Amino acid sequence: MAKEEPQNALKRSLSLLDATAISVGAIIGGGIFVVTGIAAGLAGSALVVSMVVAAVIAFFTALSFAELAAWQPVEGSVYEYARQVISPFSGFLAGWMWMVSNTFTGAAVSLGFAYYLTASFPDLPANVVAAVLCLAFTALNFFGARESARLNTVLVVAKLLILVFFVVFGAFNANTANFAPFEPFNVGVLYGAYFIFFAYTGFARAAVVAEEVKDAKRNVPRALLLSLAVSTIIYVLVGIVAVGLVGSAGLAGSNLPLAEAISATGSPLAVQVVSFGGLLATASVLLTAILGVSRMAYSMARRRDLPQVLAKLNPKFCTPHYSIWAVGILMAVLVLFFDLTGVVAVSTFGALFYYAFTNAAALKLKTEKRRYHKLVPIVGLGTCVVLLAFILFAATQAWIIGGICLTAGAVYYGAKKRASK
Repeated sequence: MAKEEPQNALKRSLSLLDATAISVGAIIGGGIFVVTGIAAGLAGSALVVSMVVAAVIAFFTALSFAELAAWQPVEGSVYEYARQVISPFSGFLAGWMWMVSNTFTGAAVSLGFAYYLTASFPDLPANVVAAVLCLAFTALNFFGARESARLNTVLVVAKLLILVFFVVFGAFNANTANFAPFEPFNVGVLYGAYFIFFAYTGFARAAVVAEEVKDAKRNVPRALLLSLAVSTIIYVLVGIVAVGLVGSAGLAGSNLPLAEAISATGSPLAVQVVSFGGLLATASVLLTAILGVSRMAYSMARRRDLPQVLAKLNPKFCTPHYSIWAVGILMAVLVLFFDLTGVVAVSTFGALFYYAFTNAAALKLKTEKRRYHKLVPIVGLGTCVVLLAFILFAATQAWIIGGICLTAGAVYYGAKKRASK
């Protein structure tokens, strides 16, 4: 393959810390600050069990991502993996659903940001606030991955400190009676795991920007597993304290679940601190969502699977500026027409779909290229399929909208192939 000209190449400017922070920033935000209430309404006091189940499912898929990233660290991750290992059509569908999922993720967390902000400023229209935020962060991404990563690292550190505050301060006010009745073996736990899984979908973000990571073969797999480990520990601790403070009934259905929980301490300052954490967390996820989706669009356009204009780089900042603006504008439009539960459900549907392709690609790797036992991608693939089946009952709308998006992608691919003959 001919080497690309320097002006058409992305810059390797991200360190292991940057890559890990990008994935942590993508993970912690949507779930813990936004959908904890939805999951608590389904799982009850066994919310933390849903978190562990979702983490186990994510862990096997993370190992598959790590294996593939070590084999070939390229921009586009699952799209490139499925394309090269399974088939070009499979790669297209995987990349297409990756973009669908993460575009809806961006919409979800921008709504979460708006809910936390409008709690203090109720006269502001939440949907409009979310749309403006999408456009503002799109502009920031225009100036480069390194600049976005610097801001993201600051946001990640700040929100982690606030979550530590929530755990420590809240633990002194938690009541074990709020865990009764504790029923870990009920179908609601699996439904809850489906929505909590939304919180883990960002762990692969480091693989998507692999061509911008220094020593990618070594650092991308490490970033994937480190980010998942850090996030899981924090999620479990926060889940235990949140239920201990107000019980699952107090969290159920709340758009501001952690602020609702910490209010049980009777400290207005604590509520303000946690609400500020919600703003930081959702903002950092939105930042990395725009970064990730624009890079996926860039990768697919580079392969001529999407319009080539999306692969054009800005000559000054070396960023795929058309992709960035297309993604940001689409997110801004989505928040005007969808509610939080709807965008979360569609995002998770898309994530499980492309994760299934990731595990299938890892399963097809030749033995000499394999780092882990074949059982790893088999378990990862199986758990993705099981959760997809549960969506039929937990969120039928996600199947409908996700199915429409999937069909639209397949039709586009077929039409493009016919036109090229």
